Amino acid sequence: MNTKKLPVKLTSYVFALYMAGIMAMLMCLIITGVNQGFSSHYISDAMNAYKIAMPAAFICILIVRPIVAFLVKKTVHMA
Repeated sequence: MNTKKLPVKLTSYVFALYMAGIMAMLMCLIITGVNQGFSSHYISDAMNAYKIAMPAAFICILIVRPIVAFLVKKTVHMA
């Protein structure tokens, strides 16, 4: 099976993209539900929030990831 994959050097960016997408979606769904309730416009309101949250989350993860990796390295004993 010949599948096309991205080069290994893009791993950090792909990780950030997936993490941002998933976390932004979950947070938008939760926060929209808590703040506005589950009305007939719930999904469209959450998607409108997601349009802003996803790019912001992606940029934040790219910035914060090295800091988190450093903190994990300092707090977890690696064998």
